[in-house]
Amino acid sequence: MRITKYAKAITAAAVAAGGTVATAAADGVITGGEAWLIVGAFLGGLGLTWAVPNRTTSTASPEA
Repeated sequence: MRITKYAKAITAAAVAAGGTVATAAADGVITGGEAWLIVGAFLGGLGLTWAVPNRTTSTASPEA
């Protein structure tokens, strides 16, 4: 199964932002500072994951 680095990065960004939203919304209010943290988590997850290349595999030896 091939997953492009874009799908991998978007998924990582969504997970990072989702975890931050869950933590920020624990008290029922998301402040401006927490909103910036959510944006930062999304962009950080997106950028850092996109920068790491996927592992290359040879076609001669399929994974079990």
